Amino acid sequence: MNNVFTEVKDLLTQNLRTSGIYIAFIAIVAIFTITTGGKLLSPENVTNIVLQNAHILIMALGMILVIVGGHIDLSVGSVLAFASAVSAVLVIKNGMPWWVGIIAAIVVGIIVGVWQGFWVAIVGIPAFIVTLAGMLLFRGLTWLVLNNVSLSPFSQEYRNVASGFLDSLFGSITIGQGQGLKALPQTVDIFTLVIGLVAVVGLVVSSLRTRRARQGYNQPVESAFLFILKLVVVSAVLLAFAWALAYNRGFPIVLIIVAVLILVYQVVTNRTVFGRHVYAVGGNLSAARLSGVNVKSVNFWIFVNMGFLTGIAAAVFSSRSNGAQPGMGNMFELDVIAACFIGGASTMGGVGRVGGALVGGLVMAVMSNGMQLMGVPQAAQQIVKGLVLLLAVAFDIYNKRRAGTVR
Repeated sequence: MNNVFTEVKDLLTQNLRTSGIYIAFIAIVAIFTITTGGKLLSPENVTNIVLQNAHILIMALGMILVIVGGHIDLSVGSVLAFASAVSAVLVIKNGMPWWVGIIAAIVVGIIVGVWQGFWVAIVGIPAFIVTLAGMLLFRGLTWLVLNNVSLSPFSQEYRNVASGFLDSLFGSITIGQGQGLKALPQTVDIFTLVIGLVAVVGLVVSSLRTRRARQGYNQPVESAFLFILKLVVVSAVLLAFAWALAYNRGFPIVLIIVAVLILVYQVVTNRTVFGRHVYAVGGNLSAARLSGVNVKSVNFWIFVNMGFLTGIAAAVFSSRSNGAQPGMGNMFELDVIAACFIGGASTMGGVGRVGGALVGGLVMAVMSNGMQLMGVPQAAQQIVKGLVLLLAVAFDIYNKRRAGTVR
């Protein structure tokens, strides 16, 4: 048992950058659950958190690669607005099919990524300047495309991308009737529960394979007790999340999009040459060049990828908003960048994980949602978000000084 306590202590101290965000997330959820009288974790509100923040999580997957590569992108909010505007003009104004608008938003995002990647990678202008210019440029193009007026509504098929649900595919379970459950849904969607069970099985199988592989290479692993404890806790959270979705409206379609992207980018960052090169470029640019890494190509594709994901996020957000407005996407870059830094990304580049960025995005989502439930004014919400971002970066610098990597 003493060995277990020692492992836990090492987990919290030596790996504070990665483990701290999970502890903070649990604490934030607990605080807002108490202060909102349990409303935060109600099935309906859990579903709303997913729907309201899917676009932020999607863009965070791209932003983490940008930051790991040693760059920053200040234009994502404006690019999202521009791509959404093009989609709305094609579908709402010109009557094209809904899927044309989805494809158009993604294509616009890719074109923007090529544009910004060219200036950063080929011309050599710092990404801060290129994307700052892009923030102004693409906001202006949004106004121009929309003629400074809002367009709505989209067709039901388009709205289903972000607001639709997969329910009753396997039927449902009736859990109660009568006055005692009058205020609650009376059925639970079986399909959503099955997805939750599949996710847990996938987690267990993946974790066991990773553990055995590390043991095969004589790498250190945690004790069996701690390993099982982590699996039990994470599995319980996944099952509780699935139950909340099943208890409300079923499995959101947008969650499928987010889940697929998460799996893809876990593979990209951990098991591909491109992913390793991104970390190499951000960690030590000179060493990456001497090792034969094509730095220009890596930087170019980092921004193409950011544009691609922003285009997907634009389709999701415009679907959720049921239209396009000249001011949409304003300050989204704050939430996306904050998600990455709160999730453990380094301001110096070379450090950051997909999982951390997602948890950072959920921290921002829970804080925003919790403060809204509490009736906190919008001004105060912005102040809190700004302070959290500042503290996250300060924490990163503190860790570096303690490790002796900065002065």
